[in-house]
Amino acid sequence: MFTSAGFSPSLPLVSQGQFPATKDVTAIEGGTVNLTCRVDQNDNTSLQWSNPAQQTLYFDDKKALRDNRIELVRASWHELSISISDVTLSDEGLYTCSLFTMPVKTSKAYLTVLGVPEKPHISGFTSPVMEGDPISLTCKTSGSKPAADLRWFKGDQEITDVEKKQERDSNGKTFTVISVLDFRGDRKDDGAIVSCRVDHESLNSTPHIAMQSLDIHYTPTVRILPSTPLPQEGQQLTLTCESKGKPLPEPVLWTKDGGELPDPERMVVNGRELTITFLNKTDNGTYRCEATNSIGKNSAEYILIINEPLFTTTIIPLFTTATVKTSVTITPRSTSSVSGTKDPNAYPGVAATDHALIGGIVAVVVFVTLCSIILLGRYLARHKGTYLTNEAKGAEDAPDADTAIINAEGSQVNAEEKKEYFI
Repeated sequence: MFTSAGFSPSLPLVSQGQFPATKDVTAIEGGTVNLTCRVDQNDNTSLQWSNPAQQTLYFDDKKALRDNRIELVRASWHELSISISDVTLSDEGLYTCSLFTMPVKTSKAYLTVLGVPEKPHISGFTSPVMEGDPISLTCKTSGSKPAADLRWFKGDQEITDVEKKQERDSNGKTFTVISVLDFRGDRKDDGAIVSCRVDHESLNSTPHIAMQSLDIHYTPTVRILPSTPLPQEGQQLTLTCESKGKPLPEPVLWTKDGGELPDPERMVVNGRELTITFLNKTDNGTYRCEATNSIGKNSAEYILIINEPLFTTTIIPLFTTATVKTSVTITPRSTSSVSGTKDPNAYPGVAATDHALIGGIVAVVVFVTLCSIILLGRYLARHKGTYLTNEAKGAEDAPDADTAIINAEGSQVNAEEKKEYFI
């Protein structure tokens, strides 16, 4: 009596009376396997192991076949165990344990040998691959018994849409397994790792894996990043040209309105950056960044529109009711897109008036006005006069001019009490 082969938990050998008991076993090619035969009741009867060719291997504790790979493990009236090392595929077959009673009683055990698959190999990739071109990868492994299973992965994600086939090897016992993966090159796959994994029961938890790194070349992608979303007149603006491609595009080309940059002193290019200092309305227009590599070229545009900012300033001086109010209107607006039109209101000319200078002039005017008012007030407050008339009282009653003068001089004493102040 014997059980089926495999890696499932072994069933204990159970003999019934004077009958031998064995079990099927599975071995990995190149490994070691034990064959055990047991008898519960034995009246000193001999036990024997023989191979599929019916050659005796051991008769009790005596070795019968000269094979250094076969060794005795245990020999008694109730058990005969032997081991076979460096197992080969030719060792597979039905082994017989015999109990020499009258008649002879036998039990058979089937030895299954697993063929270990070779490490897989990936072929068919030629580096580099242009974006959009077809890619066909072939994974192959030989020597597996039973036939191995090949699985494809891109990164950690398994790819199931593949073609598989298997062929029997020349020895008639093992198999060669082939799997083909077809796809098209894409820029997002550049640098990705494609792996082919061999799954087989002989490998336990350590499958064989082959890997292929993808090298995809593609045209550049371009975009322009401004340093500020709302550039204003008088500020500095930096435009960064972000370009990605393989091979890496270097350097980039900056243009304005289809031509060269008009003001190299204020428009400075440093690598992928374009810096414009002291923005004014003459800088309005469409700025283009173009990146080129050996595969092709691409570009992006940024439309710059500058208007004046809007602010209102009111100054109320102390000690006076005079009010000076200055208003300057500026509307900020900046637009960036791939395509567009120029601002029709933009016009060439000198830069806008310096707002700081205007504010300083207004402040000076107000200050001078305040000082003038204060000085005039202080002058009037300090200036006082006495209004006395020499031909004062008594002149009308005097008989002649001399008497009138005498009377007028006398009245000056009392004139100190009649002072008039004007503020």
